[in-house]
Amino acid sequence: MVKQFKEQGGAATMDPSTAYRWLSSKIMTLVISSHRSAKRRKKVEKRRHSAGARHVVEYFHQVEDGYSHLAAQVLMALSARYDIELRCHLVTGPSGDNSVEPELLIKLSQNDACCIAPHYGLEPPDAKGLPGRAAIELAESILAFTILEQQSSANFIALAATVGSALWSGDNETLNTLAEQNGCATAQQRRDCLVTGNARRTELKHYSGAMFYYGEEWYWGVDRLHYLEERLAELGADLDREKPMLTKRFLVEVDNLRDNGSLTLEIYPSLRSPYTAVVFDQTLKLAELTGVNLLVRPVLPMVMRGVPATREKGLYIFADAAREARRAGVPFGKFYDPIGEPVRRCYSLYPWACSQGRGNQLISSFLKTAFVDGVSTNNSHGLKQVVENAGLDWSVAKTIVGKSGWEDMLESNRLAMYESGLWGVPSFRLLNKQGESVLSLWGQDRLWLVAREIEYQLTDNK
Repeated sequence: MVKQFKEQGGAATMDPSTAYRWLSSKIMTLVISSHRSAKRRKKVEKRRHSAGARHVVEYFHQVEDGYSHLAAQVLMALSARYDIELRCHLVTGPSGDNSVEPELLIKLSQNDACCIAPHYGLEPPDAKGLPGRAAIELAESILAFTILEQQSSANFIALAATVGSALWSGDNETLNTLAEQNGCATAQQRRDCLVTGNARRTELKHYSGAMFYYGEEWYWGVDRLHYLEERLAELGADLDREKPMLTKRFLVEVDNLRDNGSLTLEIYPSLRSPYTAVVFDQTLKLAELTGVNLLVRPVLPMVMRGVPATREKGLYIFADAAREARRAGVPFGKFYDPIGEPVRRCYSLYPWACSQGRGNQLISSFLKTAFVDGVSTNNSHGLKQVVENAGLDWSVAKTIVGKSGWEDMLESNRLAMYESGLWGVPSFRLLNKQGESVLSLWGQDRLWLVAREIEYQLTDNK
């Protein structure tokens, strides 16, 4: 298994030079700072006022994407509620180095969207299987026609959810009727429309579907739409301030319920993941509050598993993680990249830390040092700080650091994560008393759903 473990890597596994690590860390810290974000917003609004322009929100729709199906259902309400011009684009899914496990990703988008849809009061993309290629192209052709034939996105906004419902329910008859009633682009027009949408998305430096863009910031689907709504409200663009926002942020909440050992919560963290840094301590707290068994199963960072990450993807992830941290009240922001050797050195200490009952503390301390304190863990001084803040003895740790013997554990964790249909970090799996999975989720922004499922399971078991 160690051989397989070593063969996962690629170019991204390479350790950056000391100078490059320092420079990139400084740049990323600047990019994700709240001060810089506020300054950029002011500049954007100043330019808009000077031009006498409306608030323009751009939306990028991928028809076979579950998250896009949810987003499509709020387009009409968003357009009516806020004083905005909503411009809609048709796009394909991520491609090239931005496309991480594309088949798994599209299936995950369906499953995850089905999980969250009821909580937003939306229709899930609930199909027995993924839509077929012919149906996808017909749906694209209907929506492409609305873009090609109109100067505004009004027809797109009106039709997107209806087209999505027919597509995801396998109702080809309704799709054909919609095409007859509303028009249908030719195959070439459909392709051209997708090329245009993809080009605009690339120009704005993004790669994914279900994305909203306003004033140099991106907002992913219904999950992040509350940030956009708040921003528009602050700018005076909310036409009905007395009403609650269209979407909301869900909190990690549990009643005073205590588990009796019936549930196990698995978390798959990595030491270079900003999202892991945001949610790891919150997960420990949730397990403590509910009494569920917590099983921490660390894995290598994705780029150290041979999964590439583009600059545009990295910038979005770090900016989004910083935004999520600020909203959750979690310290975050001073960053010193631990990719490569620092991660390996820390993981080499993990089995020993676990034997001392301090494994979780070691991970927590490493994440804090790298993502909050901005201290280099690429030397003994930084790693010593990690170890001692975890309540461990550095004099012992320095005799262990760098030794092998941890690789098989991390590879076993990776395989278990993939077997659950997950591959990104942090991922969660909730197991019942029989060891059966009752919930599998990817993302720090799904901890609220984990908490709700724990509450449901404990209530149901009483």
